[in-house]
Amino acid sequence: MKDSKRIVVASGNAHKIAEIADILPQFEFISMKDAGFKGEIEENGQSFRENALIKARAVSEALGVVALADDSGLCVDVLGGAPGIYSARFSGGGDAENRARLLQLLDGMDDRRAHFECAVCLYYPDGRTLFGVGATYGAILDEERGGNGFGYDSLFFSDDIKKSFGEATEEEKNTVSHRFRALMDLRSKL
Repeated sequence: MKDSKRIVVASGNAHKIAEIADILPQFEFISMKDAGFKGEIEENGQSFRENALIKARAVSEALGVVALADDSGLCVDVLGGAPGIYSARFSGGGDAENRARLLQLLDGMDDRRAHFECAVCLYYPDGRTLFGVGATYGAILDEERGGNGFGYDSLFFSDDIKKSFGEATEEEKNTVSHRFRALMDLRSKL
């Protein structure tokens, strides 16, 4: 990152890019679309780390820029780590459908332990790569709480802040989130 303060984020998710920018305000982050990337990236890795590398490499090689990508998801213990790398497409629908499917699968279950996991990859045009990983632990609630955040945030009760991510402010979430911890891990390696 010392080569440039501008980093292209291999994502079209405005919530995710804003979260990254809040966590690392010393850099300028722009979306891959705003940087001119027009392709589709097939996330066919078998782990969060592989998917982050696939996305960062594709954008970096196409545009000749430093690119940052993350892949993250919700891992529920009793579901064997599902939805995991399939979190965004768990139900075949959007966020509301994903939450509904998760609640349906956990209906009547006592063990609701879960964690969010994140891997970030910083990919340079010369092929150098750096990775950061992070996780945050908690449990899945019986019903949604709060209207903040996105994805599964309203169902995830954080062990750290003792409320759902949906009830948390951005500042609260961004100090304990899996993405925050992965970005801090990455920053420590720069």
